[in-house]
Amino acid sequence: MSDRAAPGAAPDRGPSQTAPETDDAPSPPSAAQKPRRRIWLCADDYGLAPGVSKAIRELIARDRLNATSVMVLPPSFGRQAALQLDLLNGDKRRAAIGLHLSMTAPFRPLTNFHPVAADGSFLPIGDMLVHAFWPRFDRASVAREVEAQMQAFITAFGHPPDFVDGHHHVHLLPRIGDAVLAVVKSTNPAAWVRQCRQVAPLHQRLNDRKGILIDLLSRRFQRRAQKFGVATNPAFAGTYRFDPDAAFAASFPAFLQGLPDGSVVMCHPGFVDAELERLDSLTTLREKEFAFLASDAFPAALARAGVALA
Repeated sequence: MSDRAAPGAAPDRGPSQTAPETDDAPSPPSAAQKPRRRIWLCADDYGLAPGVSKAIRELIARDRLNATSVMVLPPSFGRQAALQLDLLNGDKRRAAIGLHLSMTAPFRPLTNFHPVAADGSFLPIGDMLVHAFWPRFDRASVAREVEAQMQAFITAFGHPPDFVDGHHHVHLLPRIGDAVLAVVKSTNPAAWVRQCRQVAPLHQRLNDRKGILIDLLSRRFQRRAQKFGVATNPAFAGTYRFDPDAAFAASFPAFLQGLPDGSVVMCHPGFVDAELERLDSLTTLREKEFAFLASDAFPAALARAGVALA
């Protein structure tokens, strides 16, 4: 990740250089045209299902995303899916590629992780949340699973991830978070981890219970990341209620308000297929997100907010 900007600074693809002066050089953009902030727009769940991976690759190829986090446990993920994604960075560095740590149902661990459900899969997120606060939760078991998923990523891509986050934000949970930070520190010290504190005042987010919960979990996680010497993004946005009639396009402009440089905005674009329906409850909303991100309304929303992707 040597050519990636550290979170907290504007995402960059390399050192800035002054262009040589020429007679036909374009005029500099006006203040109204020049983006004031640059963000990571990260599509979660690459590898979850073929339709999700295809949609993410299409948006990256069109410069509508600049980050995606990869699940290594789903059956549809493998070397081919990794290669298809990595090839998009062949001619230029289009997107950061991260590990989307998965430790909740319906996925199965790569190790002898415990506790697990009766069928051998991870526990649902609600149960995992309770166990993560249990003093006897097996830290060694967690560490082995985090290491195994990290190694699965490295085997598939041939390099460590640029960043790490978690499916259902599981990386923010106590004990799991410490294992993530330790593995990142030992595997790729230049990588960053996602924290999910938002900049909007709490009173404006009272209907976003999930956002409030991960905001609170992120406060401890940030302190632990500082102790480990692992970088985090300065701010986060992208949570909304996954109701069937939710309008991602209407919510997106609010995500951009007040974000400092280097912030992360989460999204979940995808095409619905049988594998997605089998594994996840978030289906048709993924197609709504894709439609907005692929439309002319998306860059217009960025421009109005004075925001750009790296």
